[in-house]
Amino acid sequence: MHRIADAPIPNARRKTRLRFPIYTDIYIGMKLHVKLALANAADEEFCGSGLLQLLEGIAAHGSIQRAARDMDLSYVKALKILNRLERELGETLLVRHKGGAARGHTELTPFARRFMRDFAALRQKVRRAADAAFKVFPQRYGVKRAK
Repeated sequence: MHRIADAPIPNARRKTRLRFPIYTDIYIGMKLHVKLALANAADEEFCGSGLLQLLEGIAAHGSIQRAARDMDLSYVKALKILNRLERELGETLLVRHKGGAARGHTELTPFARRFMRDFAALRQKVRRAADAAFKVFPQRYGVKRAK
């Protein structure tokens, strides 16, 4: 690493030098972050990775409340998100069983399971394509070495 010390900084009133290190090497660590979300005709996003995480939690726990709690969401907020997804897709995603002696639980419909599987596959395809396109970027613009 090359260091240029005591770099002169012009000052109209005083003829002093400020002392601070200036490095000629530039270190840039690059990663690619790809966000994939479904949007409606008005370009409003209604499904992304968070919603899939919520559906996975419901599948694992059989409970909207427990899945929401795991994500630090309120039950009401989770319900609003799920209802919006059902409305946008025009399909039922959840089968809700009311409480009682057996306690209530929630199941994903076959459509919801297929949607989750297909959306996860789409995310993987987009990720692989983005990674392939990004490969040359760090080579061109990544860590620059001093000459």
